[in-house]
Amino acid sequence: MSGSLREAYERPHRPPHPEGALAADRRAGIRLAALTLFAAQGYRSTTMTDIGAAVGVRGPSLYKHVASKQELLAEIMAGTMEQLIADNAAAVAGADDVREQLRRSVEAHIRYHARHRLEAFVGNREIGNLEQPDQDRVLAGRSDYERRFRELIERGVAEGAFRVQSARIASYSILDMGIGVASWFREGGEFTVDQLAYQYGDIALRIVGVGRPQAPDGGN
Repeated sequence: MSGSLREAYERPHRPPHPEGALAADRRAGIRLAALTLFAAQGYRSTTMTDIGAAVGVRGPSLYKHVASKQELLAEIMAGTMEQLIADNAAAVAGADDVREQLRRSVEAHIRYHARHRLEAFVGNREIGNLEQPDQDRVLAGRSDYERRFRELIERGVAEGAFRVQSARIASYSILDMGIGVASWFREGGEFTVDQLAYQYGDIALRIVGVGRPQAPDGGN
């Protein structure tokens, strides 16, 4: 018997993927099931039994992959903020002009909320159900994310590129637009994600006064 045939005969049930990869795939499936259920029926109304049933895993087997639904909620919400911040950093790094940086930041913000509607929905609705210290961690991420937009607007004002009375209000307005996209956008509709992102970039620039005539007497 050749070496290759002997190996196949002696180990006919070798898994096609390493055990760690299979475990990671299973945990990802559990996380997606939890995300879908949290969005559909709320965190408090979702049980670990519900999550297990959605992925075909029962009782003790489920707890081999995840300790609790609170752990899943924290993972989902922290992961959302980490990705938003990473996307923002990448967008800003790709340009030098403050107007282009704001546009790209807004486009990244819109793309995320259009493509990750469930994460955005759960992230905004379930913050009160997140336990400490994870709640503080996610809130700190939110503050960091808003600060990035606000400081960009403040820089634009200092450079004479933007005209706003309050950089904070402008940043809140821009961020709220993206959050709203998650509630109504659907793939296959009137606009593609990229078309939507570009249009929202235009709107954001108008919010900070790009293309708007200077008001008389030094007003904004």
